[in-house]
Amino acid sequence: MDREHETVIVTGSSGLIGSAVVRRLGGRFRIAGLDRDGPPHPPPEAECVCVDLTSDEGVRAALDRVRRGYGEEIASVVHLAAYYDFSGEPSPKYEEVTVRGTERLLRGLRGFHVGQFLFSSTMLVHAPGEPGRKITEDSPIGPTWAYPVSKDRTEELIRRERGGIPAVILRIAGVYDDRCHSIPLAHQVQRIYERWTTGRVYPGDTTRGQAFVHLDDVVDAIARAVERRKQLPPETTLLIGETDTLSYDELQRAFARLIHDEEWETHQIPKALAEAGAWVQDHLPFVGEPFIKPWMIERADDHYELDVTRARTLLGWEPRRSLRETLPKMVAALKENPARWYEENHLGPPPEPGPAARPPEEGAHAG
Repeated sequence: MDREHETVIVTGSSGLIGSAVVRRLGGRFRIAGLDRDGPPHPPPEAECVCVDLTSDEGVRAALDRVRRGYGEEIASVVHLAAYYDFSGEPSPKYEEVTVRGTERLLRGLRGFHVGQFLFSSTMLVHAPGEPGRKITEDSPIGPTWAYPVSKDRTEELIRRERGGIPAVILRIAGVYDDRCHSIPLAHQVQRIYERWTTGRVYPGDTTRGQAFVHLDDVVDAIARAVERRKQLPPETTLLIGETDTLSYDELQRAFARLIHDEEWETHQIPKALAEAGAWVQDHLPFVGEPFIKPWMIERADDHYELDVTRARTLLGWEPRRSLRETLPKMVAALKENPARWYEENHLGPPPEPGPAARPPEEGAHAG
């Protein structure tokens, strides 16, 4: 192994973002990929070091392995590992994995010389905004469900526990790539592709939307933050996302034109009706777990538009891709091989032999 290369630790190294980060940094740095025991493994550019973030001993053993293999000089720790659950329900795993796991990692790193601790947070730690008013890093904090609450708590912990380690917090928008790999976008595509009745209703203002960012742009931001670590302030918080937020209605119409070559009208329905439908669906016997949950309906009017001036200034970064321009690639991949696309996006098998109408079996959804 080339000892002249600096060392980077990447947690969650076999995940969607983690594996892409490993591939990007692998030519420049030696990579120790910390992840859970068992497959999938990180890309070959990283050595796989098994870690259990919920265990003091597990974190200690993983860092001991890093010390033996790479020494005590660590250029950057890119901390991507966290708990995530789209049910929206509180879970002790948010505290055990995301919050306390980060605390264990930071305390274990006190025995190393670390040039940077980079944490992947979410734009959702901010309170939702209004159309036309962009959110900045100084906008009010107000996470609205369990996942961003855990990220906000972890941000506070990092500021308190980092000691002399410089910290970078990236508040990242919803991530997607050319084959989708975004849970809400994939389900939105499915409803239109299969012509579900629930794909034509929405329990909120359809002119509102969520900011997204392409996977390649996220990786570029992380790589730039690592490479410029010596020039960044000791505590740096950056929003990473596209500045063009597509509304829910724009997405609906775009997907319908690309999939069916037709115009698609989405009707707004009362939240109470949508919540009742979601509750019934969630309690029906012999029905698979529905994607739409009441918490999504409550958040249907949330809106996120981002100002990335700080990332542009400190990293020289701005998004080079856009969701608007990537939608045709997503749909082309779906049409080329629906079975593969559905499998990659964890949707189960697609309808056979082609798109077919379905009854309103999900209730209304929040997108």
